[in-house]
Amino acid sequence: MNTITSYAHIKHNQASVNGEIVFQSSSSLTLTEFLYEAYKALGLSYPKFHKMDAQCKLGFLCTEFALKGTNFLTENDLSKTAIVLSNAASSLETDRIHQHSIDDKSNYFPSPAVFVYTLPNITIGELAIKHKITGENAFFVSEQYDADLLVNYTETLIKIGTEAAIVGWVEVDGANFEAFIFLTEKQKDTNKNAIFKPLNKTSVITIYNQTIWTH
Repeated sequence: MNTITSYAHIKHNQASVNGEIVFQSSSSLTLTEFLYEAYKALGLSYPKFHKMDAQCKLGFLCTEFALKGTNFLTENDLSKTAIVLSNAASSLETDRIHQHSIDDKSNYFPSPAVFVYTLPNITIGELAIKHKITGENAFFVSEQYDADLLVNYTETLIKIGTEAAIVGWVEVDGANFEAFIFLTEKQKDTNKNAIFKPLNKTSVITIYNQTIWTH
């Protein structure tokens, strides 16, 4: 039986882990500024982070918050660990930047470094590279956060051999941004700090709404 063992939520320039706010910055900070502050707060040293687009950075940081203090990566077979993400805007924010470079005829130079992020599943790729995860993956685009879709697809993967998964929502659209990531794995007595919520729609909706944001 798979359970949800940890989750993180980023919204309103704040980050929470298992429902408790663990980092917050001024609400006046831009997304770029907030992401950099969160990166510093996590004490990370990963130079590739600075080359990512905003959506990848957001998904990367939310996953790091969810993983922090757990043994998810060491206790699971990473070849049987999946990554399942979704959002509503696909890669629209980076698409806009790329389109602007095409539209500017006086300074026409589309950047390959931008173009590579014009697919939403690049967020999955960045997570897989960082953590050496080689299991199944999928990125869905839906009109709104869809707990049913995420749970049903993850359960399907589990039935065919997936043992653990990083699952969630990563959305950047203009000034609006949000990430919600949960970890699911087979219940083990060795899981440090695990919350052991059953993997089902009710649990996912409950933990998604659990954080009480302060601004």
